[in-house]
Amino acid sequence: MNIEWAGLNMGRRRFLQGAAAIGAAAAAGGLPKPAWSAVGSTLRVRAYSDLKSLDPAFSSGLPGEAVQAPIYNKLIQYNPGSEWGWQLDAATSIEQVDSTHIKFALRDDIGFTNGYGAMTAEDVKYSFERIVDPALDSPNKPDMGTLSHVEVTGEREGVIVLKEPFAPLWSIALPHITGNIISKKAFQEAGGRIATSAPTASGPYMFKEWQPRQKVVLVRNPDWKGSPAAFDSIEILPIDDENSAEIAFEAGELDFTAVPVSSVERLRGAAPKNGVLKEYPSLYYVWLGMNLDNPKLQNPKLRQAIQYAINLPMITEAAYFGIAKPSTGLIAPGLVGHREQSLIPEAGDIEKARQLLEESGETNVSLTLDVNNTTTFVTAAQIIQANLAEIGIAVEVNVHEAATFWTLGEEASGDQWKKLELVLNRFSMLPDPYYATSWFTCAQVGKWNWERYCSKEFDALHEAAAIETDTQKRDEMYRKAQDMMEETGAYRFLTHEATAILYNNAIKPALRPDGFTLLRYFEKA
Repeated sequence: MNIEWAGLNMGRRRFLQGAAAIGAAAAAGGLPKPAWSAVGSTLRVRAYSDLKSLDPAFSSGLPGEAVQAPIYNKLIQYNPGSEWGWQLDAATSIEQVDSTHIKFALRDDIGFTNGYGAMTAEDVKYSFERIVDPALDSPNKPDMGTLSHVEVTGEREGVIVLKEPFAPLWSIALPHITGNIISKKAFQEAGGRIATSAPTASGPYMFKEWQPRQKVVLVRNPDWKGSPAAFDSIEILPIDDENSAEIAFEAGELDFTAVPVSSVERLRGAAPKNGVLKEYPSLYYVWLGMNLDNPKLQNPKLRQAIQYAINLPMITEAAYFGIAKPSTGLIAPGLVGHREQSLIPEAGDIEKARQLLEESGETNVSLTLDVNNTTTFVTAAQIIQANLAEIGIAVEVNVHEAATFWTLGEEASGDQWKKLELVLNRFSMLPDPYYATSWFTCAQVGKWNWERYCSKEFDALHEAAAIETDTQKRDEMYRKAQDMMEETGAYRFLTHEATAILYNNAIKPALRPDGFTLLRYFEKA
């Protein structure tokens, strides 16, 4: 057995070990039969979510990016390794000439499959501008920040023009999901938007098929001119629960997966044959949210009573085996905007919670708590249920498979958001605080903002922090933003989790500093 530590060289305190891949559709139909071919021609990896969309404008966070990054190119890509940084991809050069203009030039050897021709600056213009087009209503629009437009100055040359400076351009907009460059011609022929089938690809791999709740299959792109893809195919299997994923790894059905925190101590001493355990800090954030538009949660004193009743160390000990630590907000240690402490004691304050409940005038309070169907989340929900019972609030825990859970707060999915009361949620994160606060603005109500918190002051602060270039001022702004969220009573921040990865020693994984996969760079050992 091998154990390797991958730190986040950002001056942050390193977390202990743990697993933290939680998220979406269950593999209800069962896993494929055991097969060890992954270390030969096929790489099989676990994802915590099923495919939602192959459209960069409509994909959801890390699960969507895991599938899209191997088949599309960006101007720049994240560097694999222990430090956050980027490298050139489709661009041969890129330069920020002033605070609002970024010049780029494209490689001349990248083309789109299925006869859609060479990648041009016009494709970059189309790809980026459609994200911020109000008519498209992309939920990923915040990632592009202050983008105004792209000027095409040559067949393969252009200038990205910002309305105002945008600090996260290099850490979010360009190297993450909205930076994926698509074929203008292909998407226009598809009606301007695609779902779960890609008409063309330009990266080292191509999309082959999606078997709902079973797997996504990518295959080697024969037209790719860059460094050769290491595998003939990649199969990405959506598995809700890390325990199931660990079993699949031991059975030879996976070559790479996150594992549950409950397994870390055991795996340190006895990993499966050919298994390598690697532990990472995490940028994820987990919180209990309250639907501010639900009639049951209109009373701020009641919401505050719930906040103060929740004991974070109890949750991290029971659900994360003491490996993950309590958080102080959305933003992890080491990042701009991290708060040293929240406005509420880490262990809560039961007496104050009882006092707040009495002051609220609410009696016989009963609420529902919706949770994604993973062992970790269900355990955390049970602790919250017990905490609230101590002050006389009855909580019914509703457990959902991931495909259902991720629609609960979406207005586009129906009226179920109106019934949402308490929800235990978890979002992915990137190395800039803008990515944390983006999803809690008024524009995100009914999309990712399930608490339906809407504050003009918060929105203005979020927008001002994005264009602020003074790091100290940005730090103060983001700390204040988290204070504002917590003061509503609608949020109780729980943990940033931790991440533990298990992989076959016949492969050489390429990972970001937080342990997220960069599949296009995976190699054979």
